[in-house]
Amino acid sequence: MDVESRIECALMSALVSSREPDCPPRLADAVQHAVFPGGARIRPKLCLAVAASCGASPSTALDAVAASLELLHCASLVHDDLPCFDNADLRRGRASVHKAFGERLAVLAGDALIVTAFSSLAEAGLPAERLPMVLATVGMAVGMPAGIVAGQAWECEDQLDLQAYQQAKTGALFAAACMAGAAAAGHPQPRAWATVGQCVGEAYQVFDDLRDVQGQVADIGKPVGRDQALGRPNVVHRRGVDGAHLYIGELMQQAVGSIPECVGKQALGLLIRAEVHKLVPKKDALHAA
Repeated sequence: MDVESRIECALMSALVSSREPDCPPRLADAVQHAVFPGGARIRPKLCLAVAASCGASPSTALDAVAASLELLHCASLVHDDLPCFDNADLRRGRASVHKAFGERLAVLAGDALIVTAFSSLAEAGLPAERLPMVLATVGMAVGMPAGIVAGQAWECEDQLDLQAYQQAKTGALFAAACMAGAAAAGHPQPRAWATVGQCVGEAYQVFDDLRDVQGQVADIGKPVGRDQALGRPNVVHRRGVDGAHLYIGELMQQAVGSIPECVGKQALGLLIRAEVHKLVPKKDALHAA
């Protein structure tokens, strides 16, 4: 199977319990709604690309690690869309979970996805000596002091540092994708991959900021102009559109330049550049991710 198919299969396998008879049916539907159909699946793709660059062969265990990252990402989107945060009606071109199923089930669906992600990791079948590092890496990317939860919490503060905010809310899970992929593949220094993920994650956040400023709802499948409306930091507001594009280029140079020594170093660098290039919005053609 190709990478995209492997990821989708792993996600379906992780969520099979939601279709058991004793699971509340509307919760099961809300969870499925949050994950399928998906976006670009950038984080699990990055995880698998790093694992492959470290010499790992495709396996269901690696796919489960990659899928866990996507489940956590989807959970963060469900919570981010809630009325207490973005109050967003749309996600990926259709009703957000809280609009389709109500606020209570959206909270529970997000929680369920987080728990499922860690259950999937525990049952992935990784070698026993690699599992603790993978679990710790992913857990750090979600919690405190600088994971997704902390990134979301910065929006509740009176003042924040833009880079710290974006590194926590977006960059942390990208860094975890790289480190977890390396750890799952048996790389001797998985933490050395953090900078690669942080740079790719920050580039993706700039890309998302550009979409929020330049995009159209019909093109990107979610509300636009939310950062300005909610008073949230946005790189484009500080650097301008041209400055944001230049900054993405700088981040890509840093990402590729920080790839640790591995058998697939050159190929991974080309892949990262190509994937980010596809995401960078053009003024006349923005695409949902």
